[in-house]
Amino acid sequence: MKKIKVYTANLCPYCTMAKKLLDRKGLKYEEINVDKQPGLRQALMQKTKRRTVPQIFIGDIHVGGFDDLYALEQTGKLDELVEAVFGEVS
Repeated sequence: MKKIKVYTANLCPYCTMAKKLLDRKGLKYEEINVDKQPGLRQALMQKTKRRTVPQIFIGDIHVGGFDDLYALEQTGKLDELVEAVFGEVS
């Protein structure tokens, strides 16, 4: 099943902003805290080639971090991406 996944860390203001943006849009997501799972941060870095959190996936598509998510929202492309992945904007 396709999901929105948000990889976060403790005390991360950009993680909080990303979750708030998704919440405002009424989009459900799974939050995965990399601080609570040993080795997950390293695995995420290998998968995304990025060292920071949040890292956001919409379905299998790696959106990037908060700045990337916000840019998609500002250009209207976030709704397009969600619709393309899930078939509708929820």
